Amino acid sequence: MDDPTLADARERDRADPLADVRDRFYLPDELYMDGNSLGLLSADAEAALDRVLDEWKSLAIRGWTDADPDWFTYGERLGDRVAPLVGADGDEVVVGNSTTVNIHTLVGTFYDPERGEQILVNDLDFPTDHYAIRAQLRQMGRDPDDALRVVESRDGRTIDEDDVVSAIDDDVGMVFLPSVLYRSGQLLDVERITEAAHDAGALVGFDLAHSVGVVPHRLSEHGVDFAVWCHYKYLNAGPGALAGLYVNERHFGVTPVLAGWWGHEKATQFEMRHTFTPAQSAGAFQIGTPPLLAAAPLDGALDVTEAAGIDRLREKSVALTEYLVSLVDERLPECEVGTPRDPERRGGHVAVEHPEAYRLSEALRERGVVVDFRPPNVVRVCPSPYYVRFEDVYRVVEHLEEILENDEYERFETRGGGVT
Repeated sequence: MDDPTLADARERDRADPLADVRDRFYLPDELYMDGNSLGLLSADAEAALDRVLDEWKSLAIRGWTDADPDWFTYGERLGDRVAPLVGADGDEVVVGNSTTVNIHTLVGTFYDPERGEQILVNDLDFPTDHYAIRAQLRQMGRDPDDALRVVESRDGRTIDEDDVVSAIDDDVGMVFLPSVLYRSGQLLDVERITEAAHDAGALVGFDLAHSVGVVPHRLSEHGVDFAVWCHYKYLNAGPGALAGLYVNERHFGVTPVLAGWWGHEKATQFEMRHTFTPAQSAGAFQIGTPPLLAAAPLDGALDVTEAAGIDRLREKSVALTEYLVSLVDERLPECEVGTPRDPERRGGHVAVEHPEAYRLSEALRERGVVVDFRPPNVVRVCPSPYYVRFEDVYRVVEHLEEILENDEYERFETRGGGVT
């Protein structure tokens, strides 16, 4: 983009068909660019939580059957609402557990060394994925160092999909990868990887934590075997919100390795049988009673997503990240963009790279710009399409430009840290 100006940004905002979505959120005073770690609270999510609190107050135990909607099928009902965002049938999705717990139960259930002894991952995965997979391998008496096949990045930023495909052979029984790399924002080709895995006889699962709610998926159409994700990032369901999972219908009826009573078939759940009968749906992978106060905000947050439309959200997200990349190129010669420039290979955030990334992120926070840092050299900037304007993106780059020109970052200590 030639000579981007504040006027250009404001004109884009005036033309934005999703501009009114921003009004549904409680906006902090800061420029908030951390929605890929924790999304903001909407009035819709707040109202849904208040409704469940009122039901608890007035109905108590009767809320499980008499609340509207009833609590007993809360996870399945929310799964029905999330399913279109990941391209699945309602029965293939359920809301329950945490992301890490869902990795444990799905990998533990579907890993079969007779299919292939190794699980293929990559060296840029979010750590919890490896922690859970290694733990499940140890439970099965396998040495994780031998059973994990790690595809290494060539540049420390991205994963070459040719390397992934060529690494899938007869020794690989499962492929488990993220849809979007958490550090760089690279969006992987789910369809291609799934096809390669199935051609080799392997099952394939994905961690959609950094794409659900901002990138549409077609899991059922592509034949993905299973997937996990959280709802507190782009879907704005609140800190510690209940997670989600997908299981392709061809796997219905399998007994989860972490079986729990909430995954029992609903019709006989309260007969209190000691023999587990799994629900004939993804609901079988629920473990314990769903924490309603951690689930309710998602009910309201989905009202926002559905009103905006996932395709329109993706279109705006691409436009925002494209604008951010162009501004970094134009105004920040000291920085590099570590995120793929092809929008089809880019998720919802941009990795702005600089040797002093940590201190830059601290200087931005002091100026009221909320971003996060990822070692060794990444300032992650997330222009969430739900509530971030083009003007906000312009302002963030303007702050970065001034910080670099004035060496403001030098006042801060060099160290690292942060949350997901």
